[in-house]
Parts: sequence; C-alpha cells; structure tokens
Amino acid sequence: MRQALDEARRAREAGEVPVGAVLVADGVVVGRGFNQPIGRLDPTAHAEIVALRAAAATLANYRLVGVTAYVTLEPCLMCVGALLNARVAAVVYGAPEPKWGAVRSLVRLDELAFTHRFEVISGVLEHECRALLVDFFRSRRSV
Repeated sequence: MRQALDEARRAREAGEVPVGAVLVADGVVVGRGFNQPIGRLDPTAHAEIVALRAAAATLANYRLVGVTAYVTLEPCLMCVGALLNARVAAVVYGAPEPKWGAVRSLVRLDELAFTHRFEVISGVLEHECRALLVDFFRSRRSV
C-alpha cells in the first residue's frame, strides 16, 4: 500500500485526484498507476485501469489470475468491473469512497451475482490514504 500511496502522490503532483494503485503477482510489482484522466484526456484513466493495463502488458495476458491490487481508495464501479474482468484474486484498499465506492460503500459487491469474485481487504493505511485526499480537496477549495 505504501507504493500505491507513492503513486497517489504522483497524481497529486500532476494536478489529478490523488489515487494510486499497484498490482502484485507472486510478491513482484507487475503494474502501477495513478489517476490521469485530466492529463490523458481519458475518463477511463483511473489509477486501477492504468495499473491493470501495465500488469497485462507485463504478464502478456489480459487475465491477471493470482494478482492482488492495492488501491488507496475504494474502487468505483468502472474499476470494479475491470478488476472482475481481469480476474484479479484480491483487492486491498485504504479509504472508503462513500460517493462512488463499488466494493462496500455505494454498491456492495458481495450482493451482486458475478461469476468471479475477489477477496476484499479494506482499511489498510486508511488514515494516510484519506489524509492525502482530504488535503488535496481542501487545497483545491481554498484557491
């Protein structure tokens, strides 16, 4: 999660909402990403999507079986869909996202009838993940 926080800081430095993601297979980072929809002019360039694309390229496979995703913020519905389609094994996230979170907040993933499921671990380094977002939005409002 600390590496995902580093990615989130890269997003902040780029003027993006500070969310970062790191994908790990067998203890090795295979993909990383940070929010980039503004810079890439791409509404799908969320941290998770960027990291999934990098991991797929690294592993030369669109199926990321056995991969764990570490994300600083609870993934949105788009990102959950991509994580499910990639067949990741687990998603570990820091802060909950009450407005857009599609794992436990807005949508409860465990209540939906998907053919694939992934393990969910929440609240990892939650304070640090949340503080990065709160500070970012506070600074944006004061400008």
